[in-house]
Order: sequence, then structure tokens, then C-alpha cells
Amino acid sequence: MEKVYQTMKHAGITNIVLGTLVIVIGALCGSFIIVNGAKLLSRKNDILF
Repeated sequence: MEKVYQTMKHAGITNIVLGTLVIVIGALCGSFIIVNGAKLLSRKNDILF
């Protein structure tokens, strides 16, 4: 029975770590998108079509 609990423990730890990484990477990507959008808006007068 102890092997089952050890396996469940490792699976839980892995899920917590991966979930945290996904949240951090998502926040970084979102902030980069916002910064790039702000740069585009500030320079929209320089863009010619």
C-alpha cells in the first residue's frame, strides 16, 4: 500500500509544479503582449498604410 501512496504523492507534486509553471508562463506571455500592444499604440502615427 505504501507504493501507491508514494506514487500518488509524486503525481500530486508533479501536478502542482506543472500548474505553477503554466501560470507563470501565461502571466509572462500576457505581460509581453500588453507591452508590445502599448508600443504599437504609442507609435501608431508613424505607421503608414
